[in-house]
Amino acid sequence: MMLGIDFGTSNTVAALVRADGSLDTIALDAGKPTLPTALFFSHEDQHTSYGSAAMQAYLAGNEGRLMRSIKSLLGSGLMDEKTVVNGQLVSFTDILGMFFKELKKRSEAHLGHPVQHAMLGRPVHFVDDNPERDALAQATLEHAARAAGFDEVQFQLEPIAAAFDFERRVTTDTTVLVVDIGGGTSDFTVVRVGPGRQALGDRSGDILATTGVHIGGTDFDQLLNLRHAMPLLGLGHVGPSGREVPSSVFFDLSTWHLIHQSYSRKSLAHAADLRDAYADRALHQRLLHVLQERVGHHILANVESAKIACSLSGAAATIDLDCIARDLSAQLTPAGLAQALQAQLGRVVQCAQECVDLAGVAQPDAVYLTGGSSALAPLQTAMQALFPQVRMVAGDRFGSVAAGLAYAGSVAMESATA
Repeated sequence: MMLGIDFGTSNTVAALVRADGSLDTIALDAGKPTLPTALFFSHEDQHTSYGSAAMQAYLAGNEGRLMRSIKSLLGSGLMDEKTVVNGQLVSFTDILGMFFKELKKRSEAHLGHPVQHAMLGRPVHFVDDNPERDALAQATLEHAARAAGFDEVQFQLEPIAAAFDFERRVTTDTTVLVVDIGGGTSDFTVVRVGPGRQALGDRSGDILATTGVHIGGTDFDQLLNLRHAMPLLGLGHVGPSGREVPSSVFFDLSTWHLIHQSYSRKSLAHAADLRDAYADRALHQRLLHVLQERVGHHILANVESAKIACSLSGAAATIDLDCIARDLSAQLTPAGLAQALQAQLGRVVQCAQECVDLAGVAQPDAVYLTGGSSALAPLQTAMQALFPQVRMVAGDRFGSVAAGLAYAGSVAMESATA
């Protein structure tokens, strides 16, 4: 049997098709199928926590190092750089391997038997417009999976995997546009699906087009953090010289995989040197407090929570910023959410249209929405405006890709033994 693994920027899900054809979605995190892609290295007892336990340990104020959104580093030179973890220098590639080893251990505990074969999902582009770095990203991911103990590792594009999951619910041949909006990328595929096509070994002829862009939920979090939280630390603040405070520290504090860099001695010294760039010294003190107390992840997590609440409720949500200063908060309204994400969503929608154009179809029969960020109201509104006459189908936001990978893995295993 082959384990389907949707290793995501924000969350990871795994599933497997059992011998009787039933789908088993793995309980990876305290009985839940969604494992936050996060690790926490405790400075107190040298213990490593994963998933929701990692996030809880950090947000509880425990001394240690939180790492999240590791997938965003794939294809970059940062993967080979070493960082201090529990008193030792380790590379980010090694940390990725640790996560996969834990994932394999939890999957085997759930299944009750070893699993040696993995079907991994991958975005259409790990890195936009750079085939060499894209290939490096996949090779690094494969290396991590093999280092964790998987003997066989195969890959399938994430939107195609989602299409295979969608296929199991259709009764007639359908041309579907799969819209997979994850934490780090937005991927699209136009594919022909149907009940009579599931048994076909080679589905390459059914895949009409694929496109992707390196924009996802963490980019939306960054934009909202820069707009609503960082000005309270001095972003956009004009100092005595008539110039704005240098902005690099605010961008680092708004980017999940860069936040930890803001806590280094060098970054703290740089922030302290910004004192004379502030006309309002209280704002500077807030910035220093955030860096010294290492609450950058806490701020961004609260921004993310407000984003989700605002989108799902259609009403204003409060961004709790009490970790910056007592009773400090900001308001995120549906209109403000749409305005902040307008430019990025414009690129996402353009990529979707390009996929349909490349497929040579006037419009799809259906649009299948999956991925955690596909629930964003502004995204759904934009997609419906792009295809006003097309049926929108909401899939399992977190489980569709893993399920499709499991089905693809099952077919691959059957073909190998035929």
